Amino acid sequence: MEAIILAGGLGTRLQGVIGAQPKCMAPVNGEPFLHYLLEYLTKHNCTRVILSLGYKHKVVINWLEEQFLFFELDYVVETEPLGTGGGILAVLEEAATDDVLVLNGDTMFDVDLTAMFAAHKANKAATTLALKKMSNFDRYGVVHTNDKGVITAFDEKKATAEGTINGGVYIINRDAFMAKDLSEKFSFEKDYLEKFVSDKTFYGFEDKGYFIDIGIPEDYTKAQEDFKTMFP
Repeated sequence: MEAIILAGGLGTRLQGVIGAQPKCMAPVNGEPFLHYLLEYLTKHNCTRVILSLGYKHKVVINWLEEQFLFFELDYVVETEPLGTGGGILAVLEEAATDDVLVLNGDTMFDVDLTAMFAAHKANKAATTLALKKMSNFDRYGVVHTNDKGVITAFDEKKATAEGTINGGVYIINRDAFMAKDLSEKFSFEKDYLEKFVSDKTFYGFEDKGYFIDIGIPEDYTKAQEDFKTMFP
């Protein structure tokens, strides 16, 4: 299993709490958030991780050089911001497998990756999104699927009583993704997922696992408590 972690984010909304450092390096109980993502991938027997780095990338690289890891590690450094899509595209060129896992560097979603990969391959999906059912939210858009799991539409962020959200964990078919006419800089969500959803090659995989996005101080604080039991 190859995995890409998008770890170039600035963490603008967290700077008052964590200072000027990459969001993936936000400390949680004495370890960077990235540490827990790597633990998660180790648990799922990942064999290679490629990091997409940008803002203050040397901070991340210096920390990684001191870690003992159970998989091969590589990274690609953006010399200028490429957007989420451009970051994925640049790293996919370094990937060796047909279907590659992609994680956001500021989100923990405890997805059953074995089952997700099996569903992705059975559906012959171009991209599979891990979906999380949530109630009473306004930070996320809603992902709509049909009875076969095909994603049919994406709603904008708004106050929602109940719906399934994009959990920030993807499996991308490398050839299908790179066959699209994509620019060097683009948004994965807007310029790929929303643009090509009518192709009906994107599938949702709903999972009930733990989910948190540390993009705002409240959830960053919550992670400090939650991870004490998740990663004893």
